[in-house]
Amino acid sequence: MGLSVRAVFFDLDNTLIDTAGASRKGMLEVIKILQSKYHYKEEAEIICDKVQVKLSKECFHSSNTCITDLRISHWEEAIQETRGGAANRKLAEECYFLWKSTRLQHMTLAEDVKTMLTELRKEVYLLLLTNGDRQTQREKIEACACQSYFDAIVVGGEQKEEKPAPSIFHYCCDLLGVQPGDCVMVGDTLETDIQGGLNAGLKATVWINKNSIVPNKSSPIPHYILSSVLELPALLQSIDCKVSISA
Repeated sequence: MGLSVRAVFFDLDNTLIDTAGASRKGMLEVIKILQSKYHYKEEAEIICDKVQVKLSKECFHSSNTCITDLRISHWEEAIQETRGGAANRKLAEECYFLWKSTRLQHMTLAEDVKTMLTELRKEVYLLLLTNGDRQTQREKIEACACQSYFDAIVVGGEQKEEKPAPSIFHYCCDLLGVQPGDCVMVGDTLETDIQGGLNAGLKATVWINKNSIVPNKSSPIPHYILSSVLELPALLQSIDCKVSISA
């Protein structure tokens, strides 16, 4: 390709792997066991819905607790809110570990994504840049076995600041020996991936919008929007052509 872009930073969750889909499959397994083993007929789905809400609002600070304890407590609270009575820590642990193990089993890099990464890496540096708790994100990285496709992996929970802070992007640039203006950020979240790339002064930001979401007027505006990460190689070539013409 001979690209002017020197490095591509990829988000992990719902960009390269279907984290949301894997989580749904984990929830379905929990619903099955709650209904068959514990006879929670209607309550099973309500409990899982409550946990999903708690996960979406989760604020985790590793100095206060570990992620395992926090997430078991989500299940414990959801069960108690739905069923009443005394807290059931043992059942909460069973639900959490079943959800987690099922979720990790379904976190895989699709073959076409592997091929794309392999081909791109012949032309540019590739870096994985993911926000989140160190333990959780490292478990996902191991589960989808993506380490060999990247020149570097940076987990937000291991750094002083996460996306969208410019510092983590500049740290990534330093790791690869490139300038922000040489790099493209690819991710599914406007508030972290795209805003972060803009904050750090990267060459371009690419929003993966699989579900055709209409953003809020106040949302950061990406340079490019794709419906699939697999469209990226063609886009990178078009970015290069624009740079050549403008030069």
